[in-house]
Amino acid sequence: MAVELNGRTAVGFEQGRTSDASWFDDLTRIRFAGPVSPAHRVLPREMNVETLAVHAGTYADPVTGCVGTPIFQTSTFLLDNASYDAFADGAMRDVPIYTRYGNPSQWAVQEKLAALEGGRSAMVTSSGMSAIASTIYALTNGGSHIISAYDVYGGTYNLLREDMPSAGREVSFVDPTDLDAIRAAVRPETQLLFFETLTNPLLKAPPIREIAEIAAEANALLVVDNTFLTPVNMRPLELGADIVVHSATKYLGGHSDLTAGVIVGRRKFLDRIWAQALRFGGSLEPLTCFLLERGLKTLALRVRQQNENARRIARFLTTHERVAAVFHPDAGGARYSGLAREDYLGYGGMVSFEVRGGDAAALEFMSRLRLPHVATSLGGVESLVSMPSNTSHSSLTSGQCARIGINPGLVRFSAGIEHGDDLIADLRDALDSLDGKGE
Repeated sequence: MAVELNGRTAVGFEQGRTSDASWFDDLTRIRFAGPVSPAHRVLPREMNVETLAVHAGTYADPVTGCVGTPIFQTSTFLLDNASYDAFADGAMRDVPIYTRYGNPSQWAVQEKLAALEGGRSAMVTSSGMSAIASTIYALTNGGSHIISAYDVYGGTYNLLREDMPSAGREVSFVDPTDLDAIRAAVRPETQLLFFETLTNPLLKAPPIREIAEIAAEANALLVVDNTFLTPVNMRPLELGADIVVHSATKYLGGHSDLTAGVIVGRRKFLDRIWAQALRFGGSLEPLTCFLLERGLKTLALRVRQQNENARRIARFLTTHERVAAVFHPDAGGARYSGLAREDYLGYGGMVSFEVRGGDAAALEFMSRLRLPHVATSLGGVESLVSMPSNTSHSSLTSGQCARIGINPGLVRFSAGIEHGDDLIADLRDALDSLDGKGE
């Protein structure tokens, strides 16, 4: 249980029920969830997402009584007996010692994120790729095998394809919607499966529940990137995933003003990933934690508006003659015929579509839009538009793009929270202005 030392609370290892545990691998020695301090607000995970987004994790300052979490803008903290006991017990993650190890600003946003995803513990990192790299390195070792999709985010694909072989990990890439291919890829040395809740940029919808069953049968871990859906639309841990990661730069921050990553799961996994992240040095500084926590308070409101805007945009685009294909679950089609819609509360704000006339026509189309910004990234309150072929997936060859399905003219649209009527009118005007071009 928590122990008071010199006015500070050491929260970390819970001692055995009948006697003190002597070694770290003693089965009676367990971790608390968290890390949190007594001043951080811990709410039941079964509360609704709107309530958790506002209140979970908030630091109730015992000195000032401030309503919002203060920014603990410090690199280090005073050492005392609680600090020394944390070093001795290997519980440095649970006591304020040094901000790279942990900081009350980090703990506040981490508890909020863990609550939103229905997880026991969370940690934040300096970017989404930092979260992904730390997780993959921590949960695999030399000689292991990883299974992922050949159309994951470009940065993830490059990490798996370029860095894993040199680190002694083999990787198999499959179609994330083909369960038979995923099963066939499993080997005795398979340790990790890595998939996205919706793929980037073609919005394929891997059957997470069934993939989790395959991972469990293989005695492997399933890591799911939930960036595109957020816990408002899906909670992969409830479907059997072991770890959830996010680029918090996107929907979680929501205002295009921060860069951060998130990892959520059981404490035993998070402690291992935390140790790996320490070695990589990808800690998140306190001011960004403050911005992320503030952004999360409106997550449910923002995402539901973005869900609705994307749904309407996708349906509109299917009716326009300048659009050759639309990629979004609400656009229908064979690619979504087997979608387990009961696992989704929405599909996020992303829509991808092919403009007839190829890349030149797509570039011309984007230049004629008035409301969306032509910029990379996604998930902000403002709509963004870009072409994957010259941004997120520019490192892929034309052959690799073709295999994934990134055809000439593919545009990725991130719907913001503007009024849907205005966005559709802008899209219509820009598409109509292409009449006769690029044919």
